Formats: sequence, structure tokens, C-alpha cells
Amino acid sequence: MPLRSGVYIVPTDHWYIERTVWLVAGVVLLAGTALALWVDPLWVLLVVATGAASITVSLTGYCLVGNVLSRLGFKSALGEVCERSKTYRMRTDKWYLERRIYMAVGINISIASGLSLVHSVWWLGFTAFVGGAMVWFAATGYCIMANGLYWLGAEPRLSPEGRPERAPDAVDAAGGSVAVS
Repeated sequence: MPLRSGVYIVPTDHWYIERTVWLVAGVVLLAGTALALWVDPLWVLLVVATGAASITVSLTGYCLVGNVLSRLGFKSALGEVCERSKTYRMRTDKWYLERRIYMAVGINISIASGLSLVHSVWWLGFTAFVGGAMVWFAATGYCIMANGLYWLGAEPRLSPEGRPERAPDAVDAAGGSVAVS
């Protein structure tokens, strides 16, 4: 993967399935973290279930929330809906940026959840951060992890209309290359 510069922001002009899934997952993470912190530590299993679902989506393309949203009339940006069965599946033909996010988030919040039970409750701070970042991602289209993967060269599938996925390089007055964002 070639290194690149620029800022990667997903489209926010409408609510498609994947964007809404990020919002729902973020709210569930925040709720599960709060319940684990203030009610009973075993509520962290809600966070683990969200992590397992995220890993499942990245590996198989199957998403329960995505299927519910599809039946409610939401359209997909990264997946396909079978006309016959009306089931939604995210594309799994290659490891594009958004698919890598599902895997990384699932693994990280599952590990942090386990550590919050056996080591320190402070690990819930990480799951709360991830939940907040997912809500922010859904609302604004900007994600810290997505940009990190983008800069490392992961190819995104979601790109706002009319904007190239990779910003072209320009040449400055001294002849050096500068990224145009």
C-alpha cells in the first residue's frame, strides 16, 4: 500500500445503510459502556456482542442491523441487497478501507471489554471513545482510524461524488511535491 496524504471523509449527504450502522453501533457502545460502568460490569457483554458483530460483518458481509435497515428502505453504499430474499450483505471481494475498519473496531473493543472485566475498569474509557468516534463518524463523515488507514494506503470504497479517492500531487515553487486536499 503506498503512503498518501489528504483527508478522507465519507459522504454525509444522505443516510445509507453503512452510515446508519455506524451510528447505531456507536450508540450501543456508549450505552453498553455506561451501563457497565454505573450499573453492572457484565453490561460490557453488550460491547463484546457489538465487537463480534463487527468482526462478523468484516469476514462474511452479513450484518443484522444492515438487514433491518434494508427492509426499512435504506439503500446501501458498500453492499448489495438480494432482490429475491431482500437480504443485505456488505461486499467482501477485497480488504478495502471500510471493511478493515469493521475488523479493527471489532477486535479492539472486544479486547478492551475483556480487559475492563479482568484488569481495570479504565479500559471502558477506550470503548466509550470508540463509541463516540463512531457517532462522530456517522454525523460528520470524519474518522481518525479511517484517515490513518487512508494515509497508510488502504483503498476506500466510499468517496464523495466528484472528489477523487486520492488527491493529486502539485509541485511547489521549489520543485517539491505537495499534496492537494
